[in-house]
Amino acid sequence: MTPDESDLRARCAAGDHDGALTAAVARYGAELFGFLVGLAGDHDRAGDAFSAMWERAWSGLPRFRWESSLRAWLYTIARNEFLRATQRDRRNLPLSLAPAVAEAVAAVRTATAPHQRTEVKDAFAKVREALSPDDHMLLGLRLDRRLPWNEIALIMGDGDPTHVTRDAALLRKRYQRLKDRLAELSAQLRPDGD
Repeated sequence: MTPDESDLRARCAAGDHDGALTAAVARYGAELFGFLVGLAGDHDRAGDAFSAMWERAWSGLPRFRWESSLRAWLYTIARNEFLRATQRDRRNLPLSLAPAVAEAVAAVRTATAPHQRTEVKDAFAKVREALSPDDHMLLGLRLDRRLPWNEIALIMGDGDPTHVTRDAALLRKRYQRLKDRLAELSAQLRPDGD
């Protein structure tokens, strides 16, 4: 269901972009931050993307045309900022190029208290690692945020509002394939092998 954003739209129409964005932060900030934490798997990385997202939203709000909900637009910005950060992270050298450091990191990770590292958490981490950022994002938007397919299509589609129906159908199919793949991965990762 698309949220009622008439108050935010009225503020924008009156030129109160700061007030509209401040109200949007209060309304959507927690869910957007949670979305980014889910994507990043790291509070600090999510915080960086979250800050960059609101800066981009602040500079872009005067040009926002209301072809989608403000919420969908903000999710799109959050997604783009996360992807930008991911691209920057890929430029860093992988830890595998420093085997001694990688071994030290592995030793610390395996020495973590047993109550903090269960088989379930490990299996979930393996399944999560197998997902592409877009697949992880699709699951987060649909399962965690329960966004309607048209809004997900606006966030993850090609950006053309006239393609929303087509993009939503493609994303629904992709979501079903992803669910099937996750079920297979989960079955493979069970400790008892069933």
